[in-house]
Amino acid sequence: DERDEEHRAMCGIIAILLANEDEFVNQMIFDGLTVLQHRGQDAAGIVTAEHRRLHLRKDNGLVKDVFQTHHMTELRGNVGLGHCRYPTAGSSSCAEAQPLYTNYPHGICVAHNGNLTNTAELADVVRDTMQRHVNTDSDSELLLNIFAERMMERASSGGGGGS
Repeated sequence: DERDEEHRAMCGIIAILLANEDEFVNQMIFDGLTVLQHRGQDAAGIVTAEHRRLHLRKDNGLVKDVFQTHHMTELRGNVGLGHCRYPTAGSSSCAEAQPLYTNYPHGICVAHNGNLTNTAELADVVRDTMQRHVNTDSDSELLLNIFAERMMERASSGGGGGS
């Protein structure tokens, strides 16, 4: 059934923000990804933010295999984003595991579910016009770089985006 195939071809994404800055989201995101594991079994990743510092762990494999106790203790912070991947574009490289990160501007991350239909044109724009390095074949990395570039354009024009 086409509808069943459509539901299988989706990643799992979870984001949590806790009001209390002294609490950590790591276990909640791990638990959420475990519940969402059926949405993607290729790779898993979590990024957390603690006092303006990002902590990232991602790799190929099931959630239970990607995150060991020592990884979880490093994922500190009251804000976090998690992703389990069902590959529909790009490759199965662990570099394409999400969330994806860029340090400019501010350090931002993205977790994306879906396929961009114009990846060839977007890749040209990101590489040639924006002069940004693209490290993977992931359409999500293109999305992250375009978003980052637009944030910088907005900040430069006085439209916000400051620290």
